[in-house]
Amino acid sequence: MAKDHLRRLLSNASEESDEEGSLPRHVNKEEPRKKYLSKLFLKSCCWFLLFLIACILSFWAGTRVVHEESNADGLCAKHTTQWSPLIRDVPVHYSFKEFNGSFMNEDIYRKVGSPEVDKAWEDLGSDYRAGIISYKDGLASGLDPSFVQRNEKYGGGFIVNVEGMHHLHCLNLVRKALYFNYERYKKLGEHAFVNDDFILRLHITHCLDTVRQVLMCNVDTGVLGQVWVDPKQPTAFPDFRTKHVCKNYDDIRNWAEHLQAPPPDQIPNDYLARPKQGDVIEFTP
Repeated sequence: MAKDHLRRLLSNASEESDEEGSLPRHVNKEEPRKKYLSKLFLKSCCWFLLFLIACILSFWAGTRVVHEESNADGLCAKHTTQWSPLIRDVPVHYSFKEFNGSFMNEDIYRKVGSPEVDKAWEDLGSDYRAGIISYKDGLASGLDPSFVQRNEKYGGGFIVNVEGMHHLHCLNLVRKALYFNYERYKKLGEHAFVNDDFILRLHITHCLDTVRQVLMCNVDTGVLGQVWVDPKQPTAFPDFRTKHVCKNYDDIRNWAEHLQAPPPDQIPNDYLARPKQGDVIEFTP
């Protein structure tokens, strides 16, 4: 009995010792698990932050692209045109337009000269007067300080014409000089036709060559297709009703209209600043 009792005591002590010895081993198993979960959490947070940053950058890049695309018209105008305050003041945009290239059907601009035809051309801005831009804008537009300016007492600034309006003025003069219009405008004796034949010829040829240079500078890279006409005897004929990407002309014309200085009979004699020494050139350019 004593031996059995001693054996049980030793057995219980051994079991208690085993349990006590197992406690540290149990704690050691939990610690790596906690570390693993902690690392997993941190790694997940990092991936989430990276994903969030990527989303933010993608959104920013997308909005930037949309903004740049919406501003592409303005950038195109600035890149392909000599700067002037018009570029700053008028949001230039482009849109598709179909040219009225009809060969047989004349619009008002093609008809034989008449008061109605003249008004149609004038409404385009072909006879707009010169206007004033600031001295600073003039220099930024490529003008030289020696160019004609308004007297400082009236606000100063350069006397200018919008080039596009001058181009239409030139085309209008070439129209008036066409063989079926010439006699009418010569008889009226207005505008360029007040001059003698030599000066008138120089004016017309100046305008003709200006239009040539404008067309070459802005050479159209579109193409003309051909259509079949005359069912009885089909013949190929160019279709001039082509689509073009055009600026918002009316907005530009409106700017030029409001730029105009008062009519000559409404401005004082000292409206223009007197030229400085060295400003006057010897011959007409």
